[in-house]
Amino acid sequence: MTDKRYILTKEEANQKMHRMSLELAENLSGNDAPVILIGVWKNGTVLAEKMGAFLKQYITNTMQIISMQMDKDHPTQVTLSENVTMDRANIVLFDDVANSGRTLLYALKPILEKHPRSIQTVVLVERMHKLFPVNPNYV
Repeated sequence: MTDKRYILTKEEANQKMHRMSLELAENLSGNDAPVILIGVWKNGTVLAEKMGAFLKQYITNTMQIISMQMDKDHPTQVTLSENVTMDRANIVLFDDVANSGRTLLYALKPILEKHPRSIQTVVLVERMHKLFPVNPNYV
């Protein structure tokens, strides 16, 4: 029998998500463009939903939460759960862990093609095994 090891307790994770939501709200203030939270399926979507609940307390922008699915073997094949207009929107991309930067890099490509106003990235845990030049804005 192996004991599970956790990087963060539930309380630490909630505190961290709340702090990141405050930082994100501060950086989104001053414009009324819609905010689209995109979670990389599955844990990134859970993170987007939880932080979206915190974020709603601090911003008045319209906000939508969607998920993004990627094929790990063919990372250029990205599917969004909903067809949304990202033109001039504030996009926030969520993933649970940033390891090599590969997932965030491939997730950003289709978003860039939609001409957003801004893109910010959020991860709960960052491991320093970068192979690609992508760094999250909020960790």
